[in-house]
Amino acid sequence: QVQLVESGGGLVQAGGSLRLSCVVSGSIFSINSMGWYRQAPGKERELVATITSIISGGSTNYAQSVKGRFTISRDNAKRSVYLQMNSLKPEDTAVYYCNADVRRLGLDVKYGNYWGQGTQVTVSS
Repeated sequence: QVQLVESGGGLVQAGGSLRLSCVVSGSIFSINSMGWYRQAPGKERELVATITSIISGGSTNYAQSVKGRFTISRDNAKRSVYLQMNSLKPEDTAVYYCNADVRRLGLDVKYGNYWGQGTQVTVSS
């Protein structure tokens, strides 16, 4: 089994900062792309930021709405991905989900896509 567990959410005032963390655990051979998505009440889940594997260059991609404010990073040794969120706005309020493409140990060489359970981020005005 593969599990993704997020942490670091909470309540913060506008202009404040939070750092989200996500740890991937289980019978893992390798992790490819990792990312963060969010879903606000009544809205569809949307991409926040992604980061490719180190072998692929560790390239990052951000939603336009968070560029310059959020930074995604990863630590392969810790099987973790992080999201540093600065200058938070009330419109950043959402449940934030971790996502990863994971190849499990075993004969199956395909990568599966996995989600965490989400962590709530609330930004007050």
